Amino acid sequence: MTEAKKTVLFEKHAALADKSRIVPFAGWMMPLWYQSISAEHTAVRKQAGLFDCSHMAVLKIAGKDAANFLNILATNDVTMLKPGKAQYSYILTPAGDIVDDIIIYCIDTSNFMMVANASNEQKVKDWIKKVRHESIQIESSWQFEVKDLKDSSFPDARVDIALQGPASAQCLKNIFGVDVSSLKSLSFIFAKTKYIDVIITSTGYTGAKISYELFVHPSKAPLLWDTILEEGKSLGIIPCGLGSRDSLRIEAGLPLYGHELDGEFNISPFQAGYPWAVKLQKKNFIGKDAIAKKAVNFDTEVARLKFDGSKGIRPIRQLDGILNDDDICIGQVLSCAGVGDKQIALALIKKEYNAAGKQAGVYYLARNQSHIQQGRKEKVNLGEKLTADIEGQVVERFEKF
Repeated sequence: MTEAKKTVLFEKHAALADKSRIVPFAGWMMPLWYQSISAEHTAVRKQAGLFDCSHMAVLKIAGKDAANFLNILATNDVTMLKPGKAQYSYILTPAGDIVDDIIIYCIDTSNFMMVANASNEQKVKDWIKKVRHESIQIESSWQFEVKDLKDSSFPDARVDIALQGPASAQCLKNIFGVDVSSLKSLSFIFAKTKYIDVIITSTGYTGAKISYELFVHPSKAPLLWDTILEEGKSLGIIPCGLGSRDSLRIEAGLPLYGHELDGEFNISPFQAGYPWAVKLQKKNFIGKDAIAKKAVNFDTEVARLKFDGSKGIRPIRQLDGILNDDDICIGQVLSCAGVGDKQIALALIKKEYNAAGKQAGVYYLARNQSHIQQGRKEKVNLGEKLTADIEGQVVERFEKF
């Protein structure tokens, strides 16, 4: 195994968090939490939280045929993008499997920035290289360049820092003198101070109605981090780690690659609740024929469920069984997080049960050898008759804040 890398903000984390809370994640050393997961979760919902996302892949795709290339590579319609706008999309294989979910930002008509998951960075780079070199559904004569914007040797290099929550807009106005409160979702502007220039985007991974990601040169990221925490102190803004990032996205119903997208169950965008990001009416894109079949041929989909999470209740874990009100297994848990006195689970269930208000139970899988000896199952299958350990219900697929 290769040693985990340190982000450009690693020293900031080391100064703020106990070293036991800084762990390897997607090949990078990242903080789990600073104060506590619950305190950081609450801060984002009520004030704002600052996240290090500089481990995320940030690529520049530019040139006269950049838009044509991206429109073949991605499932959404890149031709609809105008400068200052962004678009959520997927990269697929010809078999219709998800390489990654991405956001594409249109800097201008021949210059795009693409953000992908840190865990998939090399896979995305390798796939782009393969598509290009083997001319998979693209013309070999197309002219465009692909550049890793995390490379600080480039003057236009960028890494991602996320500022999420109600106080975010005021903090950014205080620092950059721009009012971003009216910035529409999936839009962005350029802003600068004497020492820092940034791209401020109205995107994020917490479900917060007021949410921004700031793309800044790697060498300026520590200064931006300190500036936001100093300016945001009076606004209640605190640094946040991976723990609250996960609980926030689960509460909101947002998918994580490998859990609610692709992963063990090969979950498609249609099952995950994102059909609008796959434009089947587009003339062509890689994986179109295969994903078109998946669009009409699935009987399970991602649901969001709510259960008791008060003190003394055993936490729900990945792959625990989801049962209907007849105690028949209708699916399995993909992710779960405690939020206040509740547990919010994202699960893959039979789609006829995915309706807000439907009752559901959870069967806990064996956690240790003692549980197995007591007869508790290590794995559940659809259609099995089981006994629910905890009762709850299906809620709306996405939470609105």
